[in-house]
Amino acid sequence: MATTEILRKKVKEYVDKADEKTLRMIHAIFEIEGAYDLWDDLPEHVKVDVDEAFKQSAKGEGKPHKEVMKKYRQ
Repeated sequence: MATTEILRKKVKEYVDKADEKTLRMIHAIFEIEGAYDLWDDLPEHVKVDVDEAFKQSAKGEGKPHKEVMKKYRQ
């Protein structure tokens, strides 16, 4: 069984056994998740930069996070 299928099964089992308080918390998570997308609020130039960074990363360009952080933790 694929990981996603296993997670769905476990979540469904958990929800079926959850009390009202827990169900309300789960519901709130889904409400928040669908209600706000930070991407929509970013300036266009930032979106362009992020897209370019993803393209560079896909081509193997750039530096690993740990390497960059070494520079700033000195």
